[in-house]
Amino acid sequence: MNAVVVDTDVVSFIFKGHATGALYERDLDGHTLMISFMTVAELERWAIQKQWGEGRRRWLDLHLDRFVVVPFTRRMCTLWAEATVTARSRGRRIECADAWIAATAMQYDVPLVTHNRADYLGVPDLKLISHED
Repeated sequence: MNAVVVDTDVVSFIFKGHATGALYERDLDGHTLMISFMTVAELERWAIQKQWGEGRRRWLDLHLDRFVVVPFTRRMCTLWAEATVTARSRGRRIECADAWIAATAMQYDVPLVTHNRADYLGVPDLKLISHED
């Protein structure tokens, strides 16, 4: 599968037209772009917190149309549990949302494109693409 899972931060940078998003254009070009259901939830929370109007929320919906949204599966639940337990056993806490995103990439055995590499360092065998300094 010629795909990548895109972390919420990178989706957000691209949506906002932030220069950091441009760092990842080559990594995304020509790939099937997947996002976790958790990324959609995080972005919806962001829109609600910022009290976006209908226009901006429709713009977000159009932006998200370029991604394949991956729902949870039973196997992904196990991968989520393994990621959280293993990270903690290595002395690295992983946030609940980040563990779902990692589990999405692990389920399909594809790289995770993130600008928050440190959030995922406790997860073994997770392939990361990051241009974070």
